[in-house]
Amino acid sequence: MSDLITVNGGIEHDKRDFQQYCSGILKRPLGLKFDRKTMQSTLPPLRAMHAFESFGRLGSVSAAARELGVTPGAVSQQIKLLEDQLQMPLIVKDGRRASLAPRAKAYHAVLSAGFEKLKQAQDLLSQQVADLDVHISGLPTLLLKWLNPRLHRFEARFGEASIRLEATHVEPDPEFLDNMFRLTYGTASNVFPHTRALFCDTCFPVCSPGFLKDRPDALDPEKIAGLPWIDIDWGREYSTVPRLGHWLEAQGLPRPAHKPVSVHSLSSSALEAAASGQGIALAQSSFASADIEMGRLVRMSEEFVEMPEPYFICWGGQMMANEKSKNFLDWVLSEAPK
Repeated sequence: MSDLITVNGGIEHDKRDFQQYCSGILKRPLGLKFDRKTMQSTLPPLRAMHAFESFGRLGSVSAAARELGVTPGAVSQQIKLLEDQLQMPLIVKDGRRASLAPRAKAYHAVLSAGFEKLKQAQDLLSQQVADLDVHISGLPTLLLKWLNPRLHRFEARFGEASIRLEATHVEPDPEFLDNMFRLTYGTASNVFPHTRALFCDTCFPVCSPGFLKDRPDALDPEKIAGLPWIDIDWGREYSTVPRLGHWLEAQGLPRPAHKPVSVHSLSSSALEAAASGQGIALAQSSFASADIEMGRLVRMSEEFVEMPEPYFICWGGQMMANEKSKNFLDWVLSEAPK
């Protein structure tokens, strides 16, 4: 007669130890003592990992509870369950403040990447169920200021289509490009299986008509350095993208004499600030052309500097099996300024 009993999804334990565990005599979590290798290869409960991931990303138990729709006590209980199973502390407390334990940070980073993958998979499934004709992921301002104002011409040429626009700075995994296009900038396109350059943009200073009315000398390039200005900062990975100081230097003029009135990570946000009269912004032609045509912005000089890299459209191999997607690719390439 066997002295082993099978519990916990097929893990075998000594029958006497199992009886002691059930009666409360054996305090150590069943399995950790008897079959450590097997337990280490068994995933902890998904709910516990989800609670820990949410806590580490948001920085507090209460914030994680709000996101997950449970009580703070439930989040703490799940994290404690995960700590017991992993046999290591995941959280350290400094007074009333809790944070990730040093050894838990790498574990949390991998978990976060895993949950992001799960979210992307769910989004991908939702898109397939929705039966969209064309799904486009792109940099927010590129979609808002360049693509969106032109989409009516696509439908006028190829007929009505169901199009999803997803504005995000996060580059999708290349494996998802079989179900979407990606509009991006520069070397970010290198990881995708198929790419075509759309255009390489030019940049020049703009302001609102009201700003120019109050400061008519703003059209003199030598005066720009002393006027209120709006900065655009895409982040360290895009340090070569021109800013107003670069345009001034290209004209042989000094950089701005004072700090910007505001700094924007989105070009569209900076253009809105300029249109509201807050100051001068260095605008990309593709982003500002519609506002210039509508009279919301004024181009202050015919001189320009070029963006160092082009914008790209990227896609996966299976995209061309869809007639609407193929039509979209042909159309968007024809729309790109030559």
